[in-house]
Amino acid sequence: MIFLPRRCLLALAAVADIAIHARPQPVAAKALAARLDLPPRHLETLLQALVRANILKGLRGPRGGYELTRERRRITAAEILRAVMEDLEPAPDKECALVSDVVVPMVSEAEKAFMSQLETVTIDDLCRRADEYKVFKPAIQGADFTI
Repeated sequence: MIFLPRRCLLALAAVADIAIHARPQPVAAKALAARLDLPPRHLETLLQALVRANILKGLRGPRGGYELTRERRRITAAEILRAVMEDLEPAPDKECALVSDVVVPMVSEAEKAFMSQLETVTIDDLCRRADEYKVFKPAIQGADFTI
């Protein structure tokens, strides 16, 4: 069972996809959405959160799109999750003592351990795994023009 919201999984996949496909030009949101099998509008807020967190750089114009702000080995999974989870955290309500004094502290400890482990996972690791599992078919060599 995966405890992360789908939004977090999509953020990891989006950054890995951009790391793989952003050479020589940035990745268009439309192409990214097609590879992730999503409607393009579904990714807009996610990509904006990653740009605000300085993980991605958005480039405008006809050849615009998204690219990484730094080397893929310097971007961790934990950093990406923190960026997209900021928008998900609800305002704290008054909770009963069992929740606030017992459940929350125990779950917080588990969350710290989980995020600590994700600090060791980089986008480079995800890209290598994608290559190992041949997630993307190799591009046709010699086709460097558009019609």
